[in-house]
Amino acid sequence: MPPISPLAPDAFPDLPAVAGVRAAAKACGVRYATGRLDVTLIELAPHSSVAGVFTRSLTASAPVEWCREALAMTGGRGRAILVNAGNANAFTGKRGQETASAEVRATAKALGCGNHDVLLASTGVIGEPMPAERITRHLEGLADELAAGGWEAAAQAIMTTDTFPKGAWATAEIDGTTVTLAGIAKGSGMIQPDMATMLAFAFTDADIAPEALQTLLREVNEQTFNCITVDGDTSTSDTLLLAATGKAGNAAIIEADDPRLADFRRALTEVMTDLAQQVVRDGEGAQKFVTIRVRGAASDPAAKRIGLAIGNSPLVKTAIAGEDANWGRIVMAVGKAGERADRDRLSIAIGGIEIARNGEAVAAYDETPVAQHMQGREIEIDVDVGVGGGQATVWTCDLTHGYIDINADYRS
Repeated sequence: MPPISPLAPDAFPDLPAVAGVRAAAKACGVRYATGRLDVTLIELAPHSSVAGVFTRSLTASAPVEWCREALAMTGGRGRAILVNAGNANAFTGKRGQETASAEVRATAKALGCGNHDVLLASTGVIGEPMPAERITRHLEGLADELAAGGWEAAAQAIMTTDTFPKGAWATAEIDGTTVTLAGIAKGSGMIQPDMATMLAFAFTDADIAPEALQTLLREVNEQTFNCITVDGDTSTSDTLLLAATGKAGNAAIIEADDPRLADFRRALTEVMTDLAQQVVRDGEGAQKFVTIRVRGAASDPAAKRIGLAIGNSPLVKTAIAGEDANWGRIVMAVGKAGERADRDRLSIAIGGIEIARNGEAVAAYDETPVAQHMQGREIEIDVDVGVGGGQATVWTCDLTHGYIDINADYRS
């Protein structure tokens, strides 16, 4: 395992159990050396609502295709989520579909549910067929070990090049009833989700109908996982699932615009933002966490596209890695984004210190405090493109030689 990212949290959070959710993790030898956890099974209470968003890649994996079919067939219900690391089961043709089907059947048998009640996710090497028995032979054992909690082991079992497991939680009030949210995620490279992160799973005991849960997830996802980038690459396997077991006892929420969802929306945004930022903090080779705030754009989506253009620029990212306050590279990235920007009203600040104003360098600009800011772990860039009221925040990391080292050796 590589060294833990210097941007990692101090420890895995003490996630609470969520009523109606049980989990187990096991070392199944999918790809990694014996003893490394690589498969997670999560059981959901009967009648649980499940919402999902998935990669927009045209080379989506067999598990992604299965999830889309399953959620459509059940109308947004589910009983189980089976996740493996080490092999993405992507670009594996008919054999990949057969592997997914075998996993589904074995899980359904172990838990006594229907095939379409089972959701799948896989992450790891693309294009390598995986014998289904590496996982299916462990399903009965995993089912026997299911227990409330166990989040850290579940998060560890879905890691690939991640250097730390990722978890977050929050509580909210619905009609005076306290509901709990807990989530885990994995992701380190091949990250510009354009839907979600590599893999993320969130769970709540709230009673929320499938259609409302799906709408809520899509909306919050746009502000969280769809605002991160490590390297600008969208995975074949990106999967974000949100399950609601209904065990908290609140009166059922049927519509996404129900005002009783306000605090739950706040809590879900908090959990998903935390997980999304942890993915960036674990970016392959990352040494610096970068927050990019864009305002003055033609619209909020335009502001996000400008922010991602800055966050994905290798020149910007390497300048940050080299602790060089080269704001000309930010100007370049704004200009290439394909969104309206007024060159003569453009303003840029780094670390809260304005560097450029109205399209030119600030008179008597002193780079010393900016250089000091660039030496830290947390970098802040603010840009005003001067054409409207659109705004967005994007999170990324620097680009170091560590990224090359990790990806050059990924399959070895």
